[in-house]
This record gives sequence, structure tokens and C-alpha cells, in this order.
Amino acid sequence: MLPTNQQLRWVNLTRFVLPIILFSIVFLYESWEHILLPGAFRWDLHLSAEVLFFGILGPAAVFIVLSRMVSLLDAQITTSRQLEALNRSLEKQVIERTRELVVRNQELAQANVELQELDRLKSDFVSLVSHELRAPLTTLNGGLELALQQAASLPAETRKTLETMSRESERLTYFVQIILDVSRLDAGQLRLHPGPVAVIPLLKRAVEVVISSSGRPIEWNLCPDLPPLWADEIYLEEIVRNLLRNADKYSPGGLPILISACCEENDLCIRVGDCGPGVPAELQSHIFERFYRGPGTQYAPGWGLGLYFARRITESLGGKLTLRSPRQIDSQHPGAEFCLTLPVVADTIEEENA
Repeated sequence: MLPTNQQLRWVNLTRFVLPIILFSIVFLYESWEHILLPGAFRWDLHLSAEVLFFGILGPAAVFIVLSRMVSLLDAQITTSRQLEALNRSLEKQVIERTRELVVRNQELAQANVELQELDRLKSDFVSLVSHELRAPLTTLNGGLELALQQAASLPAETRKTLETMSRESERLTYFVQIILDVSRLDAGQLRLHPGPVAVIPLLKRAVEVVISSSGRPIEWNLCPDLPPLWADEIYLEEIVRNLLRNADKYSPGGLPILISACCEENDLCIRVGDCGPGVPAELQSHIFERFYRGPGTQYAPGWGLGLYFARRITESLGGKLTLRSPRQIDSQHPGAEFCLTLPVVADTIEEENA
């Protein structure tokens, strides 16, 4: 319990009154004992010691002690007042800051609503444009395919131009399709249809589509008797194609791409490794971000969506996609390895039945 000003005043009064009372008592007692009693008058060393000790030093000591108490009480009261003032100031600041935080939270909430609306409008716009582009691209691809069927009768320069147009048209079609898929994925509207998928035929089909035209060597390391994966076959093949495109894009010509598949515990892991420049450690946390392209890739074709889309689809299927770089001890070609891990059919069916 903190002292009050009234208590301080009483202690302050006591430090003066109490020594006077003590001195008076000693003075009266010694006077009666040594002076007033008949035949008792004598002034000796014993009387001097009693007067000095009990009449002067004792009250003085009481005065000093009480003065120290008054000083401490005064300091305590002063500190208490300062603390109360500080608490009031802090409470006022807390109230003000709380009001500011409420205002800021309201502003952030409004900004978040606006950003979500802008993101929705952006997705709707991209989806609309992509849909509108897909129809003429389909017509263009069909016309180029028909023209290339009769390319033997055309001049060499014209045939080369048609082949270039066909490749670029296919590249643009792929870009439009992945934009549509990413938009649907971000909007939560991309429907997956998982089921048993045979791994080896899917890998060979993806290699034939992506790598066959470049003639790059492939090193296979497939474990025998691989169980089927539980995944959406169409999008799983698209993920593998994306990994193969990356490996083919960033590896020097003539160097192989390594493809392996094996079971690890209850999952099946598909690895795609290259002999390219690798991914620096400080950039590996960004490599799966949307539209991210690391330094040195500005001259390579791409949009920075393939790995983002691949990881999102993989996670939607209950798996994970990870990166290891460098893949090998080679200062010129350290390489990178992407590991695609998905559950096998037997474990998935057991979990669903449980």
C-alpha cells in the first residue's frame, strides 16, 4: 500500500516531537533522581553519561532515523506520482495507437478487397483474351498443318517459312493454354481427375514429344516393376514436359538429360536432371514463383510460368516438387535436378478406404 501525503505529514511532525518528548522525559527523570530528591544532589560522570546518551544522543538518533524515513517516503510518493503520470500517458498513447491501428486495419482491409477485385478482373481479362485467342490459333494451326502437307511442291524458302510459322504458332498455343490453366488454378476452378497412371509409358511419351526434335541424348535409370501413380494423367504429363523443356533449354547441346524413377517409402519419385549452369543457392527459393526468371535467362524463351504451374498442380495432387542444385561436382556444368514425388495407387486407395 502506497503512503499518502497525510501520513508523510504525521511522520514529519513525529520526527520533531518525539525527540523533544524523549529529551523531556530524560531531563525530568534525571532532575528528579539527582536533584529534587533530598540529599541526592550530585553531578558526576555517571549523570553526565546518562544525560548525554539518553537525553541527547538517543533523541538525535531518533530524529535522524525519522528524517531518513521522511526522505524515503517523500521519494516513494514522488516516484508513485511520476509512475501514475507515466501510466496515464501510456494509456493515452495506447488508446491513440489503438485508434490508429483500427483505422490502418480498415484501410488495409479495403485495400485487400480492392486488390482481390483487381486480381479477379485481371484473371477474367486474361481468361477472356486467352479464350478469344485460342479459336483463331486453332484455325491458324489447322491451316499451317494443311499447307505443310503439301510443302513438297513449294519452294524451299516458302517451306522453311511455313515450318517456322508452325513452330511459333504451336509455341503461342501452348502459352495461351498454360495461361488459361494458371488462371483457372489460381481461381480454384481447375478440375483434376486423378487415377492410376503408368509411369514408364508416360515418361517415354513426354520425351518423344519434347526431346525427339532436338536429338539430345537421354540417360534412363528406371527401377523395374514401378507401381502406378495416383494422379491426373494429362496434367502429370504436362508437368514432366515442363521439366524436360527446362532441362533441354538450359543444357548445352550434346549433353544428356537424366531421367530416373524409383520408389521411396510410400511414394514414387521421378527425377529429371540436366547438365546446365544450375541454380544459385540464393535463387532456389524463388525458382517456383510465378513469372520469376533468374539472371542469365533473359535470352532463353519462356514466361516463368512452367515451374510455378508444375508445383501447384503437384501439390494439388498430394505430392511435392523440389529442386537440387548443383546436381554434380562440375564447375562448368553443375546442373540441376527436379524431383517429382507423388503417392502410389495402393497407398492412396488404402487411405481413401480408411
